[in-house]
Amino acid sequence: MNPAATLLRQLSPQDFVAFGVDHVAYVKAVEVDGNAGFAVHAADGTPLTVLPNRDVAFAAVRQNDMEPVSVH
Repeated sequence: MNPAATLLRQLSPQDFVAFGVDHVAYVKAVEVDGNAGFAVHAADGTPLTVLPNRDVAFAAVRQNDMEPVSVH
């Protein structure tokens, strides 16, 4: 079996939540006060910001040395 897969299966729920917290941010479409926007969340689900469009959200994530991931 792949050693990385074995390691991931051994993570505690707390470790899994923290996995990638400093490296990944999730971006998803939202509506705030009737306006469309894109919310950025840390890997652990912590809301970080809402930005006016997807490109700006992805750029902001990358400017903070993290990898953006789209959430549908």
